Amino acid sequence: MGLLSRLMGTTKAAEGQARPGPYLLDGGWLSAAAGKFMNWWQMGYSLRPGGESGAMVEACVSAYAQTVAMCPGDHKRALGDGGVERVTTSDLSRVIRKPNDYQSMSDFLLNLTRRVYTKGEGFALAVRNSRNEIAELHWMRDGWPIVAEDGSIFYWLRGNEIVERRFNLSDPIPARDVLHVRLHTPQHPLKGESPITACALELQMSGAALTQQVAFYLNQARPSFMLETEQKLSKTEADDLRQRWDSQTQGGNAGGTPILSWGLKAKAVTVGAGDAQLAEMMKLSDQNVALAFRVPLQILGIGGTPFASTEALMSSWKAMGLGFVLNHIEEAFGALFRLKGFPEEYVEFDTNALLRSSFKEMIDALSTATRRLMTLDEARRFIDLPKIAGGDEILIQDQDKPLSMAGKSQASATTPNPANTDDEPDPDNDTEAEAERNERMRQSFRSKQAAHVRIAA
Repeated sequence: MGLLSRLMGTTKAAEGQARPGPYLLDGGWLSAAAGKFMNWWQMGYSLRPGGESGAMVEACVSAYAQTVAMCPGDHKRALGDGGVERVTTSDLSRVIRKPNDYQSMSDFLLNLTRRVYTKGEGFALAVRNSRNEIAELHWMRDGWPIVAEDGSIFYWLRGNEIVERRFNLSDPIPARDVLHVRLHTPQHPLKGESPITACALELQMSGAALTQQVAFYLNQARPSFMLETEQKLSKTEADDLRQRWDSQTQGGNAGGTPILSWGLKAKAVTVGAGDAQLAEMMKLSDQNVALAFRVPLQILGIGGTPFASTEALMSSWKAMGLGFVLNHIEEAFGALFRLKGFPEEYVEFDTNALLRSSFKEMIDALSTATRRLMTLDEARRFIDLPKIAGGDEILIQDQDKPLSMAGKSQASATTPNPANTDDEPDPDNDTEAEAERNERMRQSFRSKQAAHVRIAA
């Protein structure tokens, strides 16, 4: 039997017999060794929590939770002219800034996203005011959906010590007052499942290998030995030899020098070639976990070829897993606050905050956008600068014109003015800086007109 089979106990059971472990229970995984006993919890065994303690799982979950918490949210509504306005007077705009009196929105999103990716779903309780508006939003650690006889949906919510002391949670809560963010639901429409379950085998294998390494180093990195001899030994003699060997190599006498007789030879127990190859394949488990969570290895600080820029890296991740979870949470907020949905009325988390560390790329992008797409004031608002005079207009170059105007500007410029070729400056369009210069031009124009009149006379 190979190393993987010994560690995982995944041998196939015969028909009619119980399958050996590991067993997936509500609280985690029960090993094959513990599963043989009915009272495994009384014998010192415990459940392994599906990879929550794994470094790679923690890195992937933290990457999502911390990144989502960095993105500020806004309540947006479409305008009649095709633009979008930011709503600042709605209950959603207030809650998305400050969900309750003991948490910031960053705290709320951090815990909510972590729960979504570790357990497959996250919950929050909405508290309404006298106008039936949502005034508070409280993150809850656990929740269980209930479907009534008529199909109505209710929830049991637990896991927030502050909420449990402020409100009565003894009765089921209607779905209209519960924020429920869930991943894919293979077993029940209201029960999400975490990506951790897809990589449970890799996590269990890594945990078993680490457990063996811990035991190996606790034994002062000394592998087990076999004693070989050509003499026939009785059970009593074999037990005596084993006891003497252990007394010199284990416990407080570890490192002692045993003396062999009767032709005994000590032979170290080594790992076979097949198991050694499997140990090399275990190095791929981290990549499999990152693949299940859809996180680029470069986000976690490992991996191969880096991206050309921070913007390219974040754009790649937004096209994969990050964009999904942001949109998923936005839609859950929209359903709770009864928004019409995109593009009329929706919630949006601003991912531009993720490029704060890439100042050069952000400035280059804003400089390019101000030439045709956005005004100077809109670009300056991105970097918290005030408005400037003349910054509310979009700037374009002279050669940029509509196709329908091609050739018309030149024709109009060459057409002479039949009324008068010497146009007098219009005093209504004078600015304060040009007033004096234009006045001199007007006086010169009047003097020329007077001279023409005298000549004509």
